[in-house]
Amino acid sequence: MKHIPVLQKEVLEYLAPKPNQNFIDCTIGQGGHSLAILERILPNGKILGIDYTPELISKLKPQTKKFKENFILVCDNFANLKKIVEKYNFKKVQGILFDLGMSNWHLEKSGRGFSFLRDEILDIRYNLGNSLTAQEIVNDWLETELVRILKEYGEERFAKKIAKKIIEERLQPTRRPPTKGGPLKKPIKTTFQLVEIIKKAVPLKYQKGRIHPATRTFQALRIAVNDELENLKKVLPQALEILEKNRRLVIISFHSLEDRISKNFLSAFAKGFGGQERKLKILTKKPIRPSKEEISINPRSRSAKLRAAIKI
Repeated sequence: MKHIPVLQKEVLEYLAPKPNQNFIDCTIGQGGHSLAILERILPNGKILGIDYTPELISKLKPQTKKFKENFILVCDNFANLKKIVEKYNFKKVQGILFDLGMSNWHLEKSGRGFSFLRDEILDIRYNLGNSLTAQEIVNDWLETELVRILKEYGEERFAKKIAKKIIEERLQPTRRPPTKGGPLKKPIKTTFQLVEIIKKAVPLKYQKGRIHPATRTFQALRIAVNDELENLKKVLPQALEILEKNRRLVIISFHSLEDRISKNFLSAFAKGFGGQERKLKILTKKPIRPSKEEISINPRSRSAKLRAAIKI
């Protein structure tokens, strides 16, 4: 499937890029948003594009080669934003974008188990330098830890049932499990193995809805493996500090946990909650959602929410 940037028209509207300005795309992915921004900031504007997946940075380099004076591509975790900006001496930042969704490449080309619709190794790492994998979580973590992440990161109503079934599948039932989960009966190595376990745990009448029964479990594993929520909490204050006054911050989230963090952060600095100094003016009273036309063209955009603010 061709990569389609989510809410591209709205991103351009709220970032309002102009010639010779500088922007940071903290999740550049396949470059759709950044290339659209670039058209508006030439000839001397620059983009600092960050992504934690080295394969995506490598794929982007040929596309941006002719704009080498305008593009800086960095493979790093955006939680290190301030250090990245200092390292590359990237100054006068007029706008910062976060598109927190996965790219099509992760789902369709990475082979790392991001999609429960493909039979792949259960990995779910954005960057293979990260030591924690989804296999380790489902095979080694305690039942209580599994329940916690399924509830907290997946908002899974059947967290206890799924965690219990995972434990049953991986353990010898005749032996007493030790502290770290017990002897392995059949290691859970692939996405399809895990999907079958989830289907055994979730009552049949709840498996026929619009949302696949494995959706929330895979979301929880992805967030846990990549520490997504903590990284977002770390980077937003850095983005606010880096951004120049009267310049804009745009965040696109794809599930309620990301959106809640983004909303709370923007509100805290717009209304002075928690003793914070008022540094933002919110531009989107309600999150901007994709149009019916966009959803029909790109069904993966349906859960997207865009929030924007200006630094004052």
